[in-house]
Amino acid sequence: MKRTGTAVWNGSGKDGNGNLTTQSTTLNKTQYSYKSRFEEGVGTNPEELIAAAHAGCYTMALAFALQGAGFTPDSLETTSTITLDPSSGTPTITQSALVLKAKIPGISKEQFQELAKGAEKGCPVSRVLNAEITLDATLL
Repeated sequence: MKRTGTAVWNGSGKDGNGNLTTQSTTLNKTQYSYKSRFEEGVGTNPEELIAAAHAGCYTMALAFALQGAGFTPDSLETTSTITLDPSSGTPTITQSALVLKAKIPGISKEQFQELAKGAEKGCPVSRVLNAEITLDATLL
């Protein structure tokens, strides 16, 4: 399985702008720029997309792990916060902090934590990121 994303950029790094398109066209010439990445401009940015990808991947991995253990969640809500550290002069993604809020009938706290941690380690996006990944999982 292969998926594609395409970026088009016009102009200089700080004053230019670009757009992103995904194979599914869910993103279709979606605007991004220096301002949307490093300030508060209109549009998306790579770090926001990585955050969404990590949250989505992790949540689906956990849903499958729960299914395999005989549980069906009422809800799983995961937020990923990506940290981009510019201090070295070369901006680097240093962390993806996952925060999970889960409603899962009949599961113990211990089994929940075990499955949540296993999903974090098994998620393909977790494995591709060269950054610290943290998880704060709460069973509601």
